[in-house]
Amino acid sequence: MSEPTGDTPLDERDARHLRQAIALSAQARRRGNKPFGAVLVGADGGVLAEAGNTGTETRDFTAHAEMNALRLAAPHHGRDVLSGATLYASGEPCAMCAGAIFWSGIGRVVFALDIAGQQRAGKPAEIALSCRELLAAAPRPIEVLGPCLSAEAAMPFQGAW
Repeated sequence: MSEPTGDTPLDERDARHLRQAIALSAQARRRGNKPFGAVLVGADGGVLAEAGNTGTETRDFTAHAEMNALRLAAPHHGRDVLSGATLYASGEPCAMCAGAIFWSGIGRVVFALDIAGQQRAGKPAEIALSCRELLAAAPRPIEVLGPCLSAEAAMPFQGAW
């Protein structure tokens, strides 16, 4: 599938992990949740955690994919590991998730569909603060790439709201 103009190009490793996050978003949607997925990958390329949104299933409004992945990884991996990790997200992390990314020590974020793209696909309005803007205010550098693979990431959003 061709990428819309403005998408950030990815290398093979980033594209593979981001596509897994997109696949997790489709799985979350099939289970009745909002279509978001996240994959946390260590500096060595090993998957530390992966998760989809479970907010509808659990009635936990903080059960976003990124938060779920961090909750899975935290008991097993310290900040020394997370500082070299990349979080791949099917949708641009919201302000809550961006804050958790900062507090966890993660050093890099790669996201697919940005907030504007999510809203074009039908997602209701939210605090539309870009995670790039929020993380740029952090006292340490956090690399943010995105949007990437937007057309692929938008597919699970169709009719989700």
